[in-house]
Amino acid sequence: MILSKFMTIFKTHPKTIVLFLEAYMFLGWARILKKVPFQKVAPMLGDHMNETPYYSEDNNTRTIKNISNAIQIMSKYTFWESQCLVRAMAGMKMLERRGIESTLYLGTARDEEGKMIAHAWLRSGSYYISGSEGMEKFTTVSMFAKRDVM
Repeated sequence: MILSKFMTIFKTHPKTIVLFLEAYMFLGWARILKKVPFQKVAPMLGDHMNETPYYSEDNNTRTIKNISNAIQIMSKYTFWESQCLVRAMAGMKMLERRGIESTLYLGTARDEEGKMIAHAWLRSGSYYISGSEGMEKFTTVSMFAKRDVM
């Protein structure tokens, strides 16, 4: 089992390995930021209560999907919690580095027991990078648009 995973790494394209390492690094960065009071982190997330367009350039589609896959895969291998907000913040940073716009959404809902729960998801164009599972159950309470900075 370990040998097969080791062989899989050697068969993986070097650019993919670098993307996985970047995702792992930004998942760690986002996890650290989750410990910081939100009012200090919020300005880093972009324009509050604004959204980016629901369309994107076709030449970004492959990059957006690759980042989404890297975030989903690497979040399973972190030794820290890498749930929705951590994934969304890491994905936003990876897109920002490539000059790709995105919107991070924060939502709330009540679970089956009536307790308040929260969720975060990230969108770039019409593609959801992270958190799309179950997002329809949540009421959006905040959003942050990260505009193209290049």
